[in-house]
Amino acid sequence: MTSHLVAMGGGGFLMEDTPVLDDFVLSLARRPRPRVCYVPTATGDDASSLVRFYRAFSRRDCISGDLTVQSSGRLVRNPARTSDLRAYVMDQDVIHVSGGNTANMLALWRLHGLDAIFADAWRAGIVLAGVSAGMICWFSASITDSFGGFDPMRDGLGLITGSACAHYDGEAER
Repeated sequence: MTSHLVAMGGGGFLMEDTPVLDDFVLSLARRPRPRVCYVPTATGDDASSLVRFYRAFSRRDCISGDLTVQSSGRLVRNPARTSDLRAYVMDQDVIHVSGGNTANMLALWRLHGLDAIFADAWRAGIVLAGVSAGMICWFSASITDSFGGFDPMRDGLGLITGSACAHYDGEAER
């Protein structure tokens, strides 16, 4: 099984109107009309990012839904296809993770076991993609602004050994 992880420092539907990166991510999926699940945990499930996701991917007829882990820790699947979180994730072709606060996102994912589920999904051939926080979460370590400044974070998911720094070429402090 081929595993794909698309780590984007910027771009995609959240940051630009050109669909080149989004089209590339979809091209890696297992089927021509992939099921795409958006995970906006790092944004605090910001409604505007959900709207952008639905606008960008609904015209491609490939949206499965979104998986939100609210700041309260409550887990919400839309549409709720199953009460089994693992089954829901493993039914996707692409998991697309938003930017935002990496530390908060990882804490909530770990609370619900999503860290292990996403690792299993990747090993099963489900495409993992993300921008900014959704990029650095897959690495062992990173530079993050989750704590107020630009600080090292050494407890990423570790699917990719090493470290990453989103926005490196766009923010001199990084």
